[in-house]
Amino acid sequence: MQNIHQIKEEICDIGRRIYNKGFAAANDGNISYRVDENRVVCTPTQFCKGFLKPEDLCVVDMEGNQLSGFRKRTSEIFLHLTIMKKRPEVKSVVHCHPPHATAFGIAREAIPQCVLPEVDIYMGDVPITKYAIPGGQEFADTVLPFIHKTDIVVLANHGTVSYGATVEKAYWLTELLDAYCRILLLARSLGYVGYFNKDEAEDLLQLKQKWGIKDPRADVANCELCANDMFRESWKETGVGHRAFQPPTFKRGNEPTSCGCVSNPILANNVELGKDPSQEAIIKAITDRVMEALKQK
Repeated sequence: MQNIHQIKEEICDIGRRIYNKGFAAANDGNISYRVDENRVVCTPTQFCKGFLKPEDLCVVDMEGNQLSGFRKRTSEIFLHLTIMKKRPEVKSVVHCHPPHATAFGIAREAIPQCVLPEVDIYMGDVPITKYAIPGGQEFADTVLPFIHKTDIVVLANHGTVSYGATVEKAYWLTELLDAYCRILLLARSLGYVGYFNKDEAEDLLQLKQKWGIKDPRADVANCELCANDMFRESWKETGVGHRAFQPPTFKRGNEPTSCGCVSNPILANNVELGKDPSQEAIIKAITDRVMEALKQK
């Protein structure tokens, strides 16, 4: 049996860390840990995560009914329980609002791959859900298409949710993702993002397999390694696409091809993908479209 007091101490520690990192303003965020088959320790609603004490935490069953605790359990507990039910090996779930990763969820911008080795190895492709009002089962169900292929998900216009075998491991992915998104935005502000080439991307995929880290791309024929292929089918529903970051164009084991992006047809059809489109190229693409439309009148 898990030592519940120790688990509560760990949750409080992670609460302080997400608050101090600026991942949970005011009363934002929630954390949980499954202590046995039918009991989950979770944070309370309307309480700052930076100042939690063990006695502030609640215990609920796997249906969300509160079993103990003098504070009311978080209203978003169904998100945690949905993940735990579908992934029994998951013990802890961390939900918060890291600003740089959340920005990608607001912009519906697919988070680029093949940029940093550590991110590609430990995190891989990170999906963005469709939007739903937080708190209910409909909101919790937005993660269902993704949770078997990743351990971290960006919640559209909301934040992130990550999960793992311990509270520390669940939180660790959130910190990694937000640092990565910040680096991407800084690099983009300099005017260019450099991606791995085909051989470098293949080498990282082989290294993951060697280390026993599963990557869904390894099982997909004709996968475009760096083009967010794993969750592309969800884009029509979620509104996600490549707008600010155009990925490389090579396929795994095949000749080069376009990334298939449908979210920005002007860029996809007129700007060479795999390179950071310059302002001049974008202006030219738009001008060409306008002139073509005028000719047809």
